[in-house]
Amino acid sequence: MKPWADRVGGHWWTIAPLAREWLPSPNLPVRQEVGITMVDDQFGPTLLHGTFSDRLASDSVVILVHGLGGNRHAGYIKRATVALHEAGFATLAIDLRGADRRGGGFYHVAQVEDLRAVCRASVMRRFKNIFVLGFSMGGHLAIHYAAAEDERRLRGVAAMCAPLDLHATQQHLDRPQQFVYRHYVLRGLKQIYAAVARNHDVPTPNEEVQRCRTFRDWDRLAIAPRYGYDSPESFYRPQSAANVIADLTVDTVLVLARNDPIIPPSLALPFLAQAPFGKMHVNVMLRGGHMQFPRGQSLGFESPRNGDVISQLASHWRKLAG
Repeated sequence: MKPWADRVGGHWWTIAPLAREWLPSPNLPVRQEVGITMVDDQFGPTLLHGTFSDRLASDSVVILVHGLGGNRHAGYIKRATVALHEAGFATLAIDLRGADRRGGGFYHVAQVEDLRAVCRASVMRRFKNIFVLGFSMGGHLAIHYAAAEDERRLRGVAAMCAPLDLHATQQHLDRPQQFVYRHYVLRGLKQIYAAVARNHDVPTPNEEVQRCRTFRDWDRLAIAPRYGYDSPESFYRPQSAANVIADLTVDTVLVLARNDPIIPPSLALPFLAQAPFGKMHVNVMLRGGHMQFPRGQSLGFESPRNGDVISQLASHWRKLAG
């Protein structure tokens, strides 16, 4: 395929699947809404809302983590729920702090405390094996959790189209040609912030945050002052997942798309040599877009090539679960 056609294909596979959001949901398993209590150090007690889909015969559960500005109701979360349920896993799709737009706080993309709270929840107690599947910046968070060493039941994580360098990602996404994608994600982040501002004192007036047009402005006005950094750059340096690759303690799968227009592989690949031997599996898919991949491509595991990416990942995780 010609280079221009590759680029168009990356946009197509990123945007076209969004049309399915307007169609009836896939055949979702029976779901239970759950609330997980935690305390935000600035805004006080809050709930992380989740959607739990059980498999009574299973001792393994997958925590699903949405992308930046999204929530647990996203189409890619629902499709992953169906595929994982069919493969025998229970799932818990969560809203990170504030993603439910109820004003309980707002998260940053390396904040493993949310995942710690989820793993301690009563609904998780019976499971012997825990896996985490994160999408885009949710994958960045999942990689941080894979290096945290504080959940003995954690068997593996996977990150779909996740960057490892936050500063380079900000610079890439703030380019003029990224306007459409940037506007879409910032809209979700601004909704989260506005909900917090209705209930709490916030570090920057909501009116100013609503006017921001770049990710650097979002990080300058919202993230840096909320989490005690004097600039976006002083946040990016310590919080990039590239810093924890050498500390991975569980099996970690990173799936990228060669033509991803939002998170190109160059935002992750330079750092992978730091991973401990055997802990990191990386596959750059030749076809697909951001978090969306056509069938018929292999993740490199011993699983049917004609299965979709999530089904192949589930097959790999079944072996890790024993």
